[in-house]
Amino acid sequence: MKDSMDILVISEQTDDKSPTRLTLELLGLGRRLAAENNGRVGAVVLGEGADIASRELAERGADLVYFLDNPALSRYNPEVWATLLESLLRRNPASLMLAGHTSLGQDLLPRLAFSLGAGLVTDCVEIRWDGSFLFTKPVYGGNAVAGIKVLTPLALATVRARVGEALPPSSPGGELIPIDQDPPQETRLTVKDRHYLEAGECPLEEARVVVSGGRGMGGEEGFEVLRELARLLGGAVGASRPPVDAGWVPSTCQVGITGKVVAPALYVAVAISGSSQHLSGMGDSGKIVAINKDPEAYIFKVSDYGVVGDWREVLPAFLSKLRELASA
Repeated sequence: MKDSMDILVISEQTDDKSPTRLTLELLGLGRRLAAENNGRVGAVVLGEGADIASRELAERGADLVYFLDNPALSRYNPEVWATLLESLLRRNPASLMLAGHTSLGQDLLPRLAFSLGAGLVTDCVEIRWDGSFLFTKPVYGGNAVAGIKVLTPLALATVRARVGEALPPSSPGGELIPIDQDPPQETRLTVKDRHYLEAGECPLEEARVVVSGGRGMGGEEGFEVLRELARLLGGAVGASRPPVDAGWVPSTCQVGITGKVVAPALYVAVAISGSSQHLSGMGDSGKIVAINKDPEAYIFKVSDYGVVGDWREVLPAFLSKLRELASA
C-alpha cells in the first residue's frame, strides 16, 4: 500500500461552467480525508469551458486538477466520459474516486467500477478514514444504515449532498494539468437532444429550496401552483412517485429512493403523506415544512413545521404574501 492515498473528485458543472455546489462539497470532503491519511486530493473536469471550473476547484482545495476542454464534451456521453476517466486512472492511480449521487454519478461510476475491477458504494451519507476508507449508506429504504469497507485498491463512491463542506477560496491554488487525450469519436451512444430547464429554474440537486407535491395535488394544474411557489422562493419543483407515475410531472422531478436524493436548506412537502421511499430522498434537508389535510400523515413526524389543511386553501394566502414581499 502506498504512503500517499490519493483521492479524485469528478466535477459536474452548472450552465455557467462553474462547479456545482455538490462538487465543491465533495472536494471539501476529499480535502478532509486526504489530510487524515497524508494524501492529496485532485479533481477532474471534462467539458467545453472546463478551464473555468478547473481554476475555481484549484482555489477551493484541490492539489491537482486534471481538465479536458473540448467542444465534443459539451454534452454528457457516458461512453466518452468512462473511456477518458478509465485512461486517466490507469495513468494516475488513486485510492478513492468520489462523484455526487446524481444522475451522472449513478450512471458513470458503475461503468468505471466494472472496467477497472474496483469496489463501488453508492448513496453514501458518510465516509471516514480509519486505516482504510469506511463508507456508510442507508439500507432498507432508509430505515437502517450499513457500514461498508472496500477491499479493492481503488474504491468508488457516489455521495449525497451536505455530506461534505465546501471550502472557501484560497491562494495559491493547486496545479492545473491538461489531459493529453482526445475524446473517442465513435461510440455506441449518440446524444440527440437535451431537455433544458426553463429560464430561472435550477437543477433539483442544486436547489437551496425544493417544493414537492404528492398525489393530493390532484393533477398538473396543482403543480403549476407549486412552480410559482418555487419561483418566488428561488427553488425547484420536486414530486413523490405517484405524480410521476400519473404523468403530471417528468421523472426528473421524482424525489425518493428510486428518484433523486436532495438535501436543500428548505424542503416544502405539499400533499405528501411521507412514505419511507420518499423520506429516504429528502430526510437530510435542513428544514422541512409539511402541508397536508390529514393530521395523522407521517410527514408531520419528520417535519420542523406543519400545517394541517387543504393546500388549495393554504397556498393562495402564502403565495399572496410572497408576491407582496417580492414586489416590495
